Amino acid sequence: MPSTVPSVYGAPCWVSLATGDLDAAQRYYAEVLGWAFRPGSLGEEFSVAYSGEVPVAGMGAIARTMGVAVQWTPFFAVEDANTTASRIRERSATVAVGPIRMGEGRTALAADLAGAPFGFWEGGVLPSWDAGRVGPPARLELRTRDAFAAAIFYAEVFGWASETGRCEVDYQYDAVVVLVDGRTVATLRGGAVESAPDPHIRPRWHVSFAVGDVDEAVKTAVAAGGAVAISPSDDPFGRTAELFDPEGGLFTVHSR
Repeated sequence: MPSTVPSVYGAPCWVSLATGDLDAAQRYYAEVLGWAFRPGSLGEEFSVAYSGEVPVAGMGAIARTMGVAVQWTPFFAVEDANTTASRIRERSATVAVGPIRMGEGRTALAADLAGAPFGFWEGGVLPSWDAGRVGPPARLELRTRDAFAAAIFYAEVFGWASETGRCEVDYQYDAVVVLVDGRTVATLRGGAVESAPDPHIRPRWHVSFAVGDVDEAVKTAVAAGGAVAISPSDDPFGRTAELFDPEGGLFTVHSR
C-alpha cells in the first residue's frame, strides 16, 4: 500500500485493534461493518481492514504476545518518535511499549495522565488517513475526567495549536475539538467549563465507524457474538451505539 509523509503532524493517522484471535475478529467485523481484509506489511499477525477500496483500520493478534488489552487504539502522526516519547515522560505520563521499529516506521503505545491509552507513529501514512487532505475514516473521541487538562497534555505532546502546527483547538458543543483546515479530526469530552472532574468516567479514546443503519448494525453485532454497551440513541450529530466485540473490544457505530 502506498504511503506518504504526513502533511499534518500531531493529527490522528490510524486506528488499530489489538486482538487475541485475528481470524475471529476479521469474521466479526466483516459481518458487522462490511469490511474486507488484506494482509498488511507487518507480518502474518496483522491485517488491514478496507471499506470498499479505502483502508480504514488495522488489526493485530498482539493482545497476548505484547501483554495488552483487547482494545481499539488511535495513533497520531509524529515527526520523531523519540522526541514524542520524551515529552510524554517529562509530563509524568506513561510510554508502555517502544518506540520500536515496525515495518517502515517506528511506533509506541502510551497512556495519558488520566490513563487513556493511545499510540503514535513515525513514518508514512496512508492517503485515506492523511489529515491534511481528507477527513479521517473513523471518528475519535476521548472521554475523560477533565477534557481541558487532557487538551493541554496532548497539545504539549503533539504540538496542537502551536505556531508551527496545523492542528487547531476550539471549544464547541461542550467539548474540546481538534481541527485541521476546519475539519474535526478528534474530540475531547469530559465535563463543562469549570466543573469538577467526574471520578466515574473511565478515561479512554472511543473509536467510531460509520454504518448505513445503526439499529441493524447492533442486531448484526449481537447475532455475531458481540454485546451492546450503550443502546442506540440520537445526538446532535446523528444516531450512535456502543458495542463490544466477542473478545471485549469496545467500539462505536454512528449513522453515515
